[in-house]
Amino acid sequence: MTRIAYLGLGTMGLGMVKNLLAAGHGVTVWNRSEAPTKEAADAGATVASSVATAVDGAEVVMYCFSDDTAIDAVVLSEGGLASVADPSSIVIDLSTISPEKSAAERDAYDARNVPFLDAPVFGSRGEAAAGGLWIVIGGDEATFEEVRNVLEPISETLHYMGPGGSGVRMKLVGNLVVASQLLALGEALTLGAKAGLDLEKVLGVLKVTDFRSPIFDGVGPSVLADDYSPSFALKLMQKDGRLIQAFAAGLGAPVPSVEAASRYVDAAMDAGWQEENASALIKALSDNAGISLSD
Repeated sequence: MTRIAYLGLGTMGLGMVKNLLAAGHGVTVWNRSEAPTKEAADAGATVASSVATAVDGAEVVMYCFSDDTAIDAVVLSEGGLASVADPSSIVIDLSTISPEKSAAERDAYDARNVPFLDAPVFGSRGEAAAGGLWIVIGGDEATFEEVRNVLEPISETLHYMGPGGSGVRMKLVGNLVVASQLLALGEALTLGAKAGLDLEKVLGVLKVTDFRSPIFDGVGPSVLADDYSPSFALKLMQKDGRLIQAFAAGLGAPVPSVEAASRYVDAAMDAGWQEENASALIKALSDNAGISLSD
């Protein structure tokens, strides 16, 4: 059993905590709001009243926050995690944030000799609950091997990408593909509808061809059912799109598909759909074409 402190019980955190508990680890949780902590406690977790209390005695500290601002507030602020984590523990950040913010975390931990891994996750609420996330890891490889037993219960696969920062950079590369596939699906369904095709049959073709995608299979039927229940919120897709574009611009790499997808994400945000699923960008695209995909 590993003594784990888990900070942040948002879209992903609660599912991860339950899987860590099921694997026999001891988990202490902290969250900025109290509401999700009751379910964690019911599952067997200990609830701490502060970050410092949560990490006291922990062998591994894990967290998954929504953005750079949350990292500033919880990790890098005065009295935050980076100033109270013990050098005997290993800290793992599972968040999708900017490479610059991840580097700032690493610097803060390095200054106190606290081992740190950037290990963002692919997947969303369902994969977190099922222990089926795909995790990309950056940092010292020996440190990664020390915490493999902690990461395995929450993941389907683990991918060691290289030195510090490699995980968060890979996460942005992967999210580029997600944005591009959502845009492609929206374009295909909109064009198909305009062309008078049966969209159920369109999805049937997409499901079996050599360009098939789990995203098409998962999102397509929901779009036709006008179901945009959030597993990954549109507002987070907007954040990720901006991170990808800034990352790519700094490297001189063109990302035209993300730029195009981001225009429809912004339009969907303007329509008030920020809490809906990221696939709401498809609704904005079809609305722009003057057609409904759920008729």
